[in-house]
Amino acid sequence: MDASVTSTIVVLAGYVMITLVKYFKPSSKNAIAVLVSALTLTALSGVVLYAALQVLPASVGYLQWLDNTLPIRLIFIWVMIILAGINGWLFFFIKEHQQNELREKETESLMREAELSGLRQQFQPHFIFNSLNSISALAGTNPNLARKMIEQLSDFLRGTVKKESNLLVPLRDEFNHLQLYLDIEKVRFGHRLNADVRADETALEMKLPALLLQPVLENAIKFGLYDTVGVVVIRIKARTDNGYLIVEVENPFDPSSASPKAGTGFGLNSIQRRLSLLFYRNDLLTTRQNENTFITSIKVPQR
Repeated sequence: MDASVTSTIVVLAGYVMITLVKYFKPSSKNAIAVLVSALTLTALSGVVLYAALQVLPASVGYLQWLDNTLPIRLIFIWVMIILAGINGWLFFFIKEHQQNELREKETESLMREAELSGLRQQFQPHFIFNSLNSISALAGTNPNLARKMIEQLSDFLRGTVKKESNLLVPLRDEFNHLQLYLDIEKVRFGHRLNADVRADETALEMKLPALLLQPVLENAIKFGLYDTVGVVVIRIKARTDNGYLIVEVENPFDPSSASPKAGTGFGLNSIQRRLSLLFYRNDLLTTRQNENTFITSIKVPQR
């Protein structure tokens, strides 16, 4: 009976101490207050324990033994209260730390999504303005072609709106969407623009961020057609290599009138930033020149 009553009071005192630690977190500023609270709680527990044990049916020898062991009981209760407080503080500290980490990750994720969305929205205006200008020019000379271009632009924008910036899609779907963009650009440039797209079946099933290639192709058309004359072929090649999907876009350019540099322009810089946000790497987009050919290479990890 003595052990049962003592254990119950120790447990209750420990629970009270844990509750105090939960709402009044220990620190260097309130360390003395915590110790005073522990001593006060120990004294109250000792009084309650002694009173409870006094009313138990017992012999004179037990009552004498109770008086002799009271100091030891108080020390034991004080130590247990301190240990309960330390364990409670550690538990709530770790829990709070985990909650803070979770909030930081959620905030970082929201910021990444917002930046990705912002980058994606900045891709479209330049292309839309060019398309609308072309439609305006065709409306008077070739209404049927202007109507066709409006339908193509509508299909392209509809597919763009449905996709999220951080969504991974198969390369096959990305190529289908890219074809809509090429069809619109072919209306603008006519026979001068040709595309050679090559990819094996394995590469077509691999995934990459949605709408990633359109800015690359727009960059290739800009350097390939704006500064050159005659027919231009834009080559798009896709292959796999050690768990990566590698897509290369090649376009000719005239070194005398165009001087593309690695990472030049909003389009390529934005793609590099987008890949960095999604995969936490800065080496997934590279550019190089091979005589009169400008090559943009993108590596997409398959996770």
